[in-house]
Parts: sequence; structure tokens; C-alpha cells
Amino acid sequence: MIPNTPPNSPRTGNHRLSSQAMAFVLAGGHGSRLEELTDRRAKPAVHFGGKARIIDFPLSNAYNSGIRKMAVATQYKAHSLIRHMQRGWGFFRAERNEYLDILPASQRVSEHQWYLGTADAIYQNIDIVDDYQVKYIVVLAGDHIYKMDYEIMLQQHVDNKAAVTVGCLTVSREEASAFGVMAVDENSRIVDFLEKPANPPSSPDNPDESLVSMGIYVFDWALLREILIADANDPDSTHDFGHDIIPQIVKDGRAYAHRFSDSCVMSGLETEPYWRDVGTLDSFWQANLDLTAHIPPLDFYDRTWPIWTYGEITPPAKFIHNEGARKGTAVQSLISGDCVISGAQVSNSLLFTGVRVHSFAELDQAVVLPHVDIGQSASLSRCVIDSDVRIPEGLVVGKDPEEDAKWFRVTKNGVTLITQPMLERRAAALEG
Repeated sequence: MIPNTPPNSPRTGNHRLSSQAMAFVLAGGHGSRLEELTDRRAKPAVHFGGKARIIDFPLSNAYNSGIRKMAVATQYKAHSLIRHMQRGWGFFRAERNEYLDILPASQRVSEHQWYLGTADAIYQNIDIVDDYQVKYIVVLAGDHIYKMDYEIMLQQHVDNKAAVTVGCLTVSREEASAFGVMAVDENSRIVDFLEKPANPPSSPDNPDESLVSMGIYVFDWALLREILIADANDPDSTHDFGHDIIPQIVKDGRAYAHRFSDSCVMSGLETEPYWRDVGTLDSFWQANLDLTAHIPPLDFYDRTWPIWTYGEITPPAKFIHNEGARKGTAVQSLISGDCVISGAQVSNSLLFTGVRVHSFAELDQAVVLPHVDIGQSASLSRCVIDSDVRIPEGLVVGKDPEEDAKWFRVTKNGVTLITQPMLERRAAALEG
């Protein structure tokens, strides 16, 4: 039992539905909207929150919900993701009936066929899911930041005798066009499901809002198995849950919506349910900096619902020099292990493991990925710095967007992405 859990919580009990379920995480996406951050890694493998990866959130939610059988389907540039799961998620023990399978696209159905879509990723691994001998399957996207108890969603699925239960959240109608959108009746039964519509239907509670899919689905495995086989044999299908599988079940009248607010895990510090798609540089930057707030909208310190990850052994962070303007300080910031702030000023920033910030440098609203070295007198603001970057002495970023855009990736909202190849091109141009 999870510590400090109330006795009547759905997280307790001997007959949890999660013990009869498996989690299937779809983690093969390119994540092209993150630009150069996904040049070397899949989106779910991108670093987040100082020491975690994005994939750790759905996996931790599953584990904390009581699910002990999991599979992760990978495809695009999967090495970093696979290595992270081997290091950080190797604690599953088969003798305790715990399993985590990594399922790279491996042409198991045809020597010419990789994963063709989200539904096809599960279809190609039907025999592996069969081996789990589970009653329910929880299909998860591998690239969102949130805390959620899937046991509650499983219970609603069973109570409704649903063919599929779709996790959903409420957004403004203007935002809804980027998602799969649901129209529901008074019993939360989905009566229409539209993938990224130009004119989204409004929610029953507010005409200015819509219910959108979180990319989380609960199925009875026996039923989904039949549906996937039929879909694989349909030459007109795109083999995608949002485009093909869910709309078909909606037509049959057995699809239900599960509201995220009903199962969101909040420690008491959060004031509202927190879910973020960190698929753009702006949203990635903002979600990381959210954690530096005095009272963050997502409680990373909740020990009753931990975000499990690779526990790298590092020395403590270190702040040195205290002479005049040469002071090593950080305020309103998260500083990870093995960081050294040497006579530099850090504010409103998040530094991952192993960052070095040298004398007289200044960081403000910076998200700095692991093992970055920031040279003396550099001034960096409103930026994301990729891992293993060497920032030259005196570099100024965040003051002149036009100058920054000559060398780096600058978003419409003025967030700058800095990678090592960008710096090398800049150095070569300035030397030439």
C-alpha cells in the first residue's frame, strides 16, 4: 500500500482492477515540434524536471496505480529511451509477476512493415499481450506530463460496461482543434468523436469549452484484440486509435468519457488538475519553469505519488565564491545534483544534472539540460539549452531576438533553443 493513503482510497484493497490490467505505452513518436531537441532522441526520452524523462510520467502513474505489467512500443531514434528504461525501470521482478517489455518496431508482421499507426503498434504485438493474460489494457501516450490514478478510470470502465473509456480533459474551444474532441451525453457516453476538427463541439457544462482526448484509453483486451485484427485487414484504415478505432466504437454506442479531474492525483498543494502536452519548445520551457514556482502547479515533491526514474548517483550541488559581484547564488530555481554554480547568478531557472556555471555568468528563466558548461560572463535568458553544450564566454542570448535568430532556434514567444551544432556553426561563421 502507498504510504499515507486513506483506508477507503481506490489505491488500496485486495481486488484492484489494476492487478488485472496492463499498461501499453506508445512511445515511438518523432516529436518534430520540439525541433532540434529530438534530433538525437524520441520525444518521450527528452529530459524533464531536473532529473526525469517525459516517459517517466505515464510509467510512474501506471506503477503507482498498481499496474505491474507494462509494455513500451518504441520506433523513432529509440536508443536514448531504451537505455533510460533499462537503467531506471529495471526493478520489475518476474517472480513477483511484474513485467516491463520494450517493444521496438522490428518488422514482426512483415519484413517491410514498421509500426503504421498507434493501433498497429499494439496489433503487431498481440501475441506478447496475450502472454500477459490480462483482462484490461490501458493504452497510454508516452509524452505528457501529469499525475493520474488509472485505477479510478478502470473502475468507471467496468461500471459502465464500456467497450472503450477515453480519458479526457477540458480546454477552450480555440485550443480544442489540436486534439481529438468528444461530444458526450448526460451519462458521459461519447456520441461523437472528431479528430482535430475545425469547429469543435462544446462540452455539456460550458459552451466555450470542449472535451478533448488525452490519448488514454481503457479496453477489455478480448474486445480490443478482435477490433485490432479487423482493423489490420482493412485496406482503407490508417490503423490509428483517434482516426479509426475510437470513432468506430463510438458508432456502436459503447464509448464513454472519463474526466481527468475525477482521477488526477493532487497532494494538496495543487489548486487544479495539471496536464501538459510538452510537444513544443514553448510548452516544454514553460512546464519545466512551472516547477520553480514557490507553490508549483505540479507537486514534484509528493512522496505518496513519486515520479520514478533513473536514480543517478551524483554529489550534491555546490555554490562557491562570495566576493563582491562574484557570488555563486540561485533563487527561485531548481538545481540538480553535481551542479556547480561558481561565482554566477541563477534565477527562475531549472538546471539538470552536472551543469557548470562559471564566474560572472547570469541565467534567468533558463532550462539547462544535463552536463552543460556555461562560460564566464555569459548572459542567458528565456532559453532551453540542450545537453552536453559548451556555452562560450561572453555569449548573450535573450536580449536581441533578431541577433539570436541568426544562430539559434527562436520561437514566436521568444524562447531560444541552443544546441552544440548551432554554436559550432556560429563559431565557424564568426571566424570566417
